[in-house]
Amino acid sequence: MRGGRRYRGLGEGCAVKIHFLGVGGVGMAALALLMKGEGHEVSGCDIHRSPRLAWLEKNGIATFIGHNSDHCEDADVVIATPAVSRDNPEFVQAQLSGKLRWRGDVLAEIVSRRDSIAVCGSHGKTTTSTFIAKLLRELGEDPAWAIGGETGAFPVAGLGKGPLVVEADESDGTLANYHARELVVTNCEYDHPDHFKTEADYFACYDKARANAAHVIESPQLALDGWNIDIAGEHNRRNARTAIEVALRRGHGLARIMGALPRAIAELPDRRFQRLAVQVYTDYAHHPTEMKCAIAMAKSVCKGRLRVLFQPHRYSRTKALMAAFPEAFRLADEVVLCPTYAAFEPPQEGGSSADLYAACRSHYWCASQLSPRFYLARTCLEAWRHARLEMREGDVVLILGAGDIIELAPVAVRETPCAPGEPRETRLSFFGTVGRTYGGGNRVIVGEGSNTWITDLSTDEEYMRASGPAAKPGITLGIPWMAGIPGSIGGWIKMNAGAFGHSISELVARVKVDGRWLEKEECGFGYRTSSINGEIQNVEFVNIEEQSADGKEKSQDYLSRRRKFPPRCCGSVFKNPPGDFAGRLLEEVGAKGMEVGGAYVWQEHANVIATRFGATASDVLALARILRDRVCLRLGVELEYEVCGLGN
Repeated sequence: MRGGRRYRGLGEGCAVKIHFLGVGGVGMAALALLMKGEGHEVSGCDIHRSPRLAWLEKNGIATFIGHNSDHCEDADVVIATPAVSRDNPEFVQAQLSGKLRWRGDVLAEIVSRRDSIAVCGSHGKTTTSTFIAKLLRELGEDPAWAIGGETGAFPVAGLGKGPLVVEADESDGTLANYHARELVVTNCEYDHPDHFKTEADYFACYDKARANAAHVIESPQLALDGWNIDIAGEHNRRNARTAIEVALRRGHGLARIMGALPRAIAELPDRRFQRLAVQVYTDYAHHPTEMKCAIAMAKSVCKGRLRVLFQPHRYSRTKALMAAFPEAFRLADEVVLCPTYAAFEPPQEGGSSADLYAACRSHYWCASQLSPRFYLARTCLEAWRHARLEMREGDVVLILGAGDIIELAPVAVRETPCAPGEPRETRLSFFGTVGRTYGGGNRVIVGEGSNTWITDLSTDEEYMRASGPAAKPGITLGIPWMAGIPGSIGGWIKMNAGAFGHSISELVARVKVDGRWLEKEECGFGYRTSSINGEIQNVEFVNIEEQSADGKEKSQDYLSRRRKFPPRCCGSVFKNPPGDFAGRLLEEVGAKGMEVGGAYVWQEHANVIATRFGATASDVLALARILRDRVCLRLGVELEYEVCGLGN
């Protein structure tokens, strides 16, 4: 009862059949158990089998793997989250039949009709909710709970006859529908720009929840001085202090509370600065404020170099909070940025990991040697392998983010870092020193490297220069229309290089690859590509002498028609799309003059990236990705890389 108003919830007073889409998700699993506890018949489905599905089944909830509209036929209600795809067959069926309900609305109804403690806030909700529920249990109460995280043997939800402790999510705006007996606000800082278009909209959601609540606890207003709370991190001390305040307001004595507190806060929820392996930690933080706290905790236990592997979460958040991210990394020694986790969002210009990399490089470009070194990874696994290979005694790796970067956790456990051999540096990339290589991985053959990009992240791949006739410079062939184009003969063949409407495959008879001769028809030549795998050792040409007749005169003619490329570049970065030119498209979107770190787009041709002093391979990768995204999002054309290695 709130102010004389009765809040009737889903199926209150009668049991109904409820089906959950994506029931393996932490929030959905918690709500499913609550609904089961209210006497409803509950089922759910998810894409993959998981320990959480097994836990639900042990609690009497039927689960299915895969999505099928048949799952909804017998259900009275189908519950979904905004993350579900709108073309999901179950979602479509539920919407057409009028059975669809949103998770946030249903949870708000439950909270509003029960003796509830709802914990909301931009940061710290999961930890604070967990501390409250565990402390009340230690004090002899029998709480129920629904929390967005697990803590060891403490699951995401539990059924009890006492107060209901819930983590109140504001991301979809349903926080405004909560009528809690006790509303805890841990903090309030703008987030979720995908839903809240302005800061005012975001704060208004909290204000509505405050107005609806019978009582409100504002965590930032609670004094910390004089409280002996033994837990790492000031933010965690505040979370624990908030749990103490909830217990005090429920009538528990301070002495009993402080006696029970150490047991209640002994463990942080999973992925809250969780130790995975020797010198490897993970944290769910993805907002700059949360990241600062996590990185500070990692720094406090680090005796060597701190490497942060971070995956941005959603394009909208990355773009909206871009200015705050660089400073969040201040205490790290190295930062490896992984591809943005999109959740359910389509790509947005300015919100990718390449954009974040560019912002960080710009922020620290003139900084001292104590500033972090930034890298851009093509995959999360590539980032981890770099960190593993670079691990030294005293170093710490922090795996940071709320997306699928968590899939690195079992990899880190399996590949517990040990001291690798002393690295050697190679200088095969024209962009500068490439990552340290340790051998034992794939063997990669390179020619002159003029159209090759090699990551500056450490790798266990072994780069070797090609040998034999095909390793000679392509210019030795004397083909007029190839005048001025760098690279080896083998490189020309591999990429089917060409210019002025010609391609090198026009002159090929057969190619020797790993000791075996392939006829031209077996090479799979296409526009700036081939299907050749292995080391190209030799090539036999057709009519090459005729092509080179009057070669010097013709070569000079072609050279005069070709712009002179700037130093330290690889020529064209992107292939021409069918019926158009990559350079024209790039110029249309304003590419000329764009730069990231020491890499820049040549003013004479928008399809050429060159480098200046201090450039890194990550600079080139970031700039190329930003260019590709801009053309795709503005013009609807997906450019394909011509530089070998950029898009791997």
